[in-house]
Amino acid sequence: HPLLKIINNSFIDLPTPPNLSYLWNFGSLLGICLVSQILTGLFLAMHYTADTTSAFSSVVHICRDVNYGWVMRNIHANGA
Repeated sequence: HPLLKIINNSFIDLPTPPNLSYLWNFGSLLGICLVSQILTGLFLAMHYTADTTSAFSSVVHICRDVNYGWVMRNIHANGA
């Protein structure tokens, strides 16, 4: 099949230099972490209240009432 041949030539049989190691992947991994931190941080900032009396209740609101807020908070916390 021609589509499978294109994929095979582009990804599987692609010649790469022999001196590349797994450390070359850290740049893209750090970029993915940075983008996920920015996106989850913006999402959390939309629902967070930065006041000493209501900060904890806004975090509880994010975790309990916002759809997938607990997931966003855990992704943001683990990415940091």
